[in-house]
Amino acid sequence: MLISAVCLVAGIFAAALMLKSEERQLIYEEYAELKRVSGQAVTQFSQYLELKTSLAEQANAVVAKQLFTGENLTLTPAKLNVVDLDGAFRSTAKNGLSAAYLSSSELSTKDKSLFSQSESLWNIIAPPLLQDFFNFYLVTQRNFVRIAPPNILLNSKPKQALFSTHTLPLLREELNPTREAIWSRVHFDDVWNKWVISILVPLYHNDRYLGFTGTDLELDTLLSHLPAPDTRQGFIIFDQQGKIIAAPNFGKQNQGAKLTNEEALSIPALSNVIESALLVKLPEFQDEFIHENEDHIINIKQLKQLDWYIGVYKKRDSALSALEELKVKFFGLFLLYALFVALLLHQVLYQLVLGRINVLVNAVVGFGRGQWDMPSMPSSKDEIGQLNASFNDMSTEIKKLVSGLNQRITEKEIAEKAANRLSKAVSFSGTAVVITNEHFQVEYVNPKMLEMTGFEEGHFLGKSLLNIISKDMAILVDDIDIDLRSRNYWRGDTMLEGAGPKPIWVSLSISPIREDGGQISSYVASAQDISFVKESQRKMEELAYFDTLTGLANRTFFRMQLRKSMALAERGHYAFALFYFDLDEFKRINDTLGHDAGDRLLVEVAERLKLRLRSEDTIARLGGDEFAVLLSGIEKRENAMEVAHIIQRTLNQPIKLGNNEVIVSASIGITMAPFDSQEEEQLLKHADLAMYEAKAKGRNTFHFYSQELDAAANERLYIENELRQAIKSKQFSLYYQPQVDCKTLKIVGYEALIRWKHPDKGMIPPTKFIPIAEATGLIVELGAWVLEEACMFSMRLQRQGRSGNMSINLSARQFKDAHLIAEISDVLERTQMPPSLLHVELTESMLMGDVEAAIAQLHQMKDLGIGLSIDDFGTGYSSLSYLKRFPVDSLKVDRSFVKDIPDDSNDMEITAAIIAMAQKLKLQVVAEGVETKEQVAFLKRNNCFIVQGYYYSPPLPEHEIEIFRSQLQDKAGI
Repeated sequence: MLISAVCLVAGIFAAALMLKSEERQLIYEEYAELKRVSGQAVTQFSQYLELKTSLAEQANAVVAKQLFTGENLTLTPAKLNVVDLDGAFRSTAKNGLSAAYLSSSELSTKDKSLFSQSESLWNIIAPPLLQDFFNFYLVTQRNFVRIAPPNILLNSKPKQALFSTHTLPLLREELNPTREAIWSRVHFDDVWNKWVISILVPLYHNDRYLGFTGTDLELDTLLSHLPAPDTRQGFIIFDQQGKIIAAPNFGKQNQGAKLTNEEALSIPALSNVIESALLVKLPEFQDEFIHENEDHIINIKQLKQLDWYIGVYKKRDSALSALEELKVKFFGLFLLYALFVALLLHQVLYQLVLGRINVLVNAVVGFGRGQWDMPSMPSSKDEIGQLNASFNDMSTEIKKLVSGLNQRITEKEIAEKAANRLSKAVSFSGTAVVITNEHFQVEYVNPKMLEMTGFEEGHFLGKSLLNIISKDMAILVDDIDIDLRSRNYWRGDTMLEGAGPKPIWVSLSISPIREDGGQISSYVASAQDISFVKESQRKMEELAYFDTLTGLANRTFFRMQLRKSMALAERGHYAFALFYFDLDEFKRINDTLGHDAGDRLLVEVAERLKLRLRSEDTIARLGGDEFAVLLSGIEKRENAMEVAHIIQRTLNQPIKLGNNEVIVSASIGITMAPFDSQEEEQLLKHADLAMYEAKAKGRNTFHFYSQELDAAANERLYIENELRQAIKSKQFSLYYQPQVDCKTLKIVGYEALIRWKHPDKGMIPPTKFIPIAEATGLIVELGAWVLEEACMFSMRLQRQGRSGNMSINLSARQFKDAHLIAEISDVLERTQMPPSLLHVELTESMLMGDVEAAIAQLHQMKDLGIGLSIDDFGTGYSSLSYLKRFPVDSLKVDRSFVKDIPDDSNDMEITAAIIAMAQKLKLQVVAEGVETKEQVAFLKRNNCFIVQGYYYSPPLPEHEIEIFRSQLQDKAGI
């Protein structure tokens, strides 16, 4: 007995040491497990937050494009139903999906359009968005609000708390230069009586901040996407201010901003952990704390998107529970063993003889009465023991048989009830259900599946599960098959094969059904119809990335494709060509046939381009009649030229617009990447320059970008900038070219010509700066200065007793200026210039646009008493039917006809015919560009005596006029 006791004590001591070592190892493993669980929770939750942020930003892009870019909408405008209430305007959608609010004293046309267009847009985008968010709303700088659902605006003014005002300043570009979406703090929604968190996305147009779009998530919904920890674990969430967002095991759940640091300090150990985590500012932190007299371990990780910290903790004792139970069992067994030995020694005699006989007698009596649950009887190798053993075996076997039979009857009844309930639940479910065997052969489909697809039950039974997926999704079938055979499950969005042509979008989930031993016996597939959501998403994508009129890619999608192409080109293994073009004379078609015809023309052009170009090429309508094409794999100019010719031939085919047939052409600018540039903006600029060069070459052609175009554009920009400064600093002067009577050699008038002397570049020719002034509108200001300066010069000549006839040139931009008549009248009045001495020269092309409007404008000018002259006659749209209606006084024969006299007989005949026609119409004739005495002699013979040109004098500054007049008098005297 002593040896046994010593051995027992030694065994207990060795077991205690082993348990202590195991305890340390278990604590280390528990810390590692907490770190894994918290890391997994933060990673999965971050992915969920990024998905929500992406949805909010996509919705913001659609709202910005449809409501604030001015592009044409295909949305049917909602019927305006705006009510003025309490100094503000309100509107509720007819379908009750959204409501709008505007704080303003009056409702402008622009405001009405915003009410109507926003309601139509919300009817499309709100249904899919409200499946992911609690609210979706727009708030503009002008206090316009559109929100779905409409509850917040039905009976009261919108409360600022709804929009998380403490976050609004962060939306400004000064604090948010990247213009990213911002998550708000947790705040309380008084209307819905719920804690929510908002995603606010700034809204910009042309780099101007317009307001923001917002989406709200219920805090409970947001927290439900945290991976659920083990039942032995708990979690706490707090923000950077130490405020607890959620701590369910401490009785503080979803209190958000209402839980202060003081309340957190009521749990000292938790307060210390939070303060330590915020103090070290590490992305991961581990610590221990005591709660309710129990030790806990915790692992905290930072959630950057929301500035939250997520801590997963568990009781420290739980890690050692297995060891503690083992200790208790170990020492309990030891005590029982000692007690058993003592009792055995005390009762051995009783148990060996009398006790065994009494038990055997009681067992036989009870067995005879049908009592199956009898105590076990001791056995041994003697006769009494063998008899006891026989009765024990017989009693045990009978009891097992009776118990097993009862249990099987009960289990069968329970199983039948459960199977019946399950069968009815599947049959009446609103979700389509398919059950297969372990080989994926369909054995059952519920009525919802038949309703969704339109097939009969026999269509499915016995066939492969993957046959339910639409052939349009064939690319997914192999991936699904691989996942099912490797991981035994699959989940995702796909289309089902249906009897009709309409696509059936579903959220499909395929999972295995396992037996008790873990072996897969069958598979169940459940499909939820999401066709409505997919259709709404498709409409949102079309609004965001495609032109609503032509169906081509829009500017946003084109820029995305261009960036991708540039990124590939930078790697050196990819080249492409960029075509930039618009339709020649498209405005004329709009003006003559109407905008509806212009829209049909754009649609036809788009269809032709899609038919003739490759599917891998990107064709985009950038706006108006501007198009762009990205041609992939184009490395040589010859290939790009072939495509340009194809586009021209395609567009040159006649197009039927109602009862009219038109032919259009395009001016195409071409640039090659990466050869011309490796920068996106630079490449677009090059294509634009090339297009304008093609227009300058006469339209209906194409032009490749070259460095010379850059130089010309830079020079144009330089002249434009210097031109503005020149007007301010008065760098311009007037030169005057005398008009001489070649019979008497007397000066009968002057033509005023503007000259620009730049302080650094010297004299800049008019051919360089006049077109730029015309394009920028500066010609109007320059023309007004020329008019007044020329009139003052005329008055100085008249005071000297000289001829004061003064001719000035009028540009097309000036002629169309609404203030032209008033300007001429004011100058004549200020300078006291006799109107009859002022002659305004206009070109034929200026008058041939809107002829009736031009004639009315000319009559208004004639009413002032001034003279009108057609300059460069014969080079434009000369028409005698129009000429006889124009109230002009004289014609100027263009220098192009005069310069080749007498060498070109055709020019001589044309000049003679113009002079004769003018005389018949009683118009004065002036020949310009006269440089030789032969030309003067020819003009005299044809009765044209007023000439202007270098033969007599170039344009002169005012101080040289008197010298020339003296020389001319001397010549006349000779």
